[in-house]
Amino acid sequence: MTATPTAHPDTARMAWATGLTAFAAVMLTIAGVLDIFRGIMGIAQDDVFVATRDYVFRLDLAGWGWIHLILGILAVIVGIGLFQMATWARVAGVVIAGFLILANFLSLPYYPVWSVVAIAISGFIIWALCVARPEEPLEEPPASAGATPRAL
Repeated sequence: MTATPTAHPDTARMAWATGLTAFAAVMLTIAGVLDIFRGIMGIAQDDVFVATRDYVFRLDLAGWGWIHLILGILAVIVGIGLFQMATWARVAGVVIAGFLILANFLSLPYYPVWSVVAIAISGFIIWALCVARPEEPLEEPPASAGATPRAL
């Protein structure tokens, strides 16, 4: 009776890393597209946003719109790079997601619920890009002790 072979731990780790990178790519692309729409709404001075007085980080609504539009475009570009498993895209993805967190924190008074959701999404993107390392070389499986090829 033979035992069924199990997946090699490195193969499982590579599958996990690829899956997390794909998750980050999808989420960063979605966050980028939503930020593009949010930027367009801010530039158009849509009535969706709440005007808050006496906020420390006060910018014109169009200014916030341009910031979100630019970050959204960059996020989509980096998300596409993540689909290709590019190392530059992993680094840029962490940086862009960090900037998205800052921009959403600073725009909390203008759109509070979505800002908190976007901060959480960006946090998951950073986590997925930092925890998975698909570019690490796979190690050779350890040879079993005392195993020598048998002659027939």
